[in-house]
Amino acid sequence: MTQSQQHDHSTHAGHDHDHDHDHNHSHVPTVTGENERKILISFFIIFGFMLVEVAGGIISGSLALLADAGHMLTDALALGLAYVAFRLGRRAADGRRSFGYARFEVIAGLVNALTLFGVVGFILYEAIERFREPQPVLAGSMFVVAVIGMVVNLFVLWFLTRGDTEHVNIKGAVLHVMGDLLGSVGAITAAIVIWYTGWTPIDPILSVFVSLLILRSAWGLLKNTLHILLEGAPRDADAQVVIQRLKAEIPGVEDVSHVHVWQITSGRALATLKIRPAAGADLRAVITRAEQMLQSVFKIEHPTVGIDWTGTEACSLGQPAPQSGHVGHSH
Repeated sequence: MTQSQQHDHSTHAGHDHDHDHDHNHSHVPTVTGENERKILISFFIIFGFMLVEVAGGIISGSLALLADAGHMLTDALALGLAYVAFRLGRRAADGRRSFGYARFEVIAGLVNALTLFGVVGFILYEAIERFREPQPVLAGSMFVVAVIGMVVNLFVLWFLTRGDTEHVNIKGAVLHVMGDLLGSVGAITAAIVIWYTGWTPIDPILSVFVSLLILRSAWGLLKNTLHILLEGAPRDADAQVVIQRLKAEIPGVEDVSHVHVWQITSGRALATLKIRPAAGADLRAVITRAEQMLQSVFKIEHPTVGIDWTGTEACSLGQPAPQSGHVGHSH
């Protein structure tokens, strides 16, 4: 078979398989109405009490309460982001946005992270000012608001962990709320210390501790969003590892080149690459096995595998594969 004949046959074969693949493939992750409901209700509870905590912090003069309110703001932003991601995930892709609106989650995450850095900066500035000039703190009011905050966080944590807890957005929200519990405990501790000892510096000290928790979350979020926006590969799908596994575990693969692995949003990875088949290899089988490995081992949602046609004159297309594949070509 000549190279041009291979080109013609592969083009028709690729067309047939791609047609089936496009109809069966979905870029939209499964989202349940229950998950959406839990996220939305939790958002309103957390956001509503965050406003109460801000008012309580201002009235009582407690910076620890304001810091905890800042932490609850991070929770509210995370929950709001998760809900928006759920809603946008339902919108179908179109001609101008072939992957839909999935990347909105990443952009919102970047804005979220930058906002959190601003919150941390404000808390640290206020803490320094409090050390220089201690302010009176109403320990009773501070204690009551902090306890209510802890109860609210415990309820939201219980509510979120009912039923499905495997979705990435649910897991993220749970982690945020668990972190906020520490802020509530810190504010309660500060209120008790001030009530019994009158030592007000404990308030800015614990506010700094809470701000460090916020900073940790903000830094992790910033790193993840920038990595995705820079077309970074998922942690378990490094390009060199992909090349090594394909060459070592798929018969008929002589070389792998032009490997690009990237994420369009959290948990959704794509990949393109070219495979040079060994002499006599079954092209269809090689491509199908490569795509299956990329999907099952590296969790690549949409792999596109092309063929490096150099030296493939002795190869064959074989029988139609039971599963669809992308058969590409290069000149």
